[in-house]
Amino acid sequence: MIVSRTNIEKKLSALRNKEFDPETWEYQVRKIFEREESHENKILKNLDTSSSIIAKNYFDPDHLDTHRIYHLDQIKSICVDYRLRFLDFKYFKGKLPISALSAIKELEKKHQTELIGFKIMAPSKLFKLENADDPLLFAPMGNDYFYLIHKWGNDLHPMRKSMMWFFKSFENLLILTFLISLLVTFMVPNGMFTKHSNASTHIMIFFFMFKSLAAIVLFYGVALGKNFNSAIWNSKYFNA
Repeated sequence: MIVSRTNIEKKLSALRNKEFDPETWEYQVRKIFEREESHENKILKNLDTSSSIIAKNYFDPDHLDTHRIYHLDQIKSICVDYRLRFLDFKYFKGKLPISALSAIKELEKKHQTELIGFKIMAPSKLFKLENADDPLLFAPMGNDYFYLIHKWGNDLHPMRKSMMWFFKSFENLLILTFLISLLVTFMVPNGMFTKHSNASTHIMIFFFMFKSLAAIVLFYGVALGKNFNSAIWNSKYFNA
């Protein structure tokens, strides 16, 4: 007895015909695509819409991933450490990847809800021009809790936290100015200002370098409207 080989395409077609009427298959497919397109357009509209009223989404507790829930204080702490911003999605100037849109659709389907009030955590530059760094998309849950929907892009530089530590506060910036002044002082060749270099000469050069660098830093900060990490993490202003 010869057993015929299985035609997978025919099996697939038979399963489809059980679930859908073959005569109206084209119409049904078109309606599915129209429904998906309408859903995506609704999501994109909600992403670009923000309200003065604090948004709140209602999630099904049985389908929540607790590892994705974060409090505002935790988000602020990370933003301050890495000099990031946490703003309404409408201020985001990067491109929303298809994977993020799919994650929103999947979450809405799972929780039977329409998500609103989207927030995004990303480096400052991503709110002005495109960049390859690491954006995180959140939805508010109420009581200062946020649900992480999706992350895309590259991870932050491993030294970013260390580099941004100097911009957390005025005191930290002074330490950076002090260290650079010290380095530049040791780089000054012996005998450049006096024939015989001694401790007092190095101290005078250091104070000169420190005042010069402090003036440059102050001018740069005031001229460009720069501020410290703790002041800009949720600021929507361009020159912060």
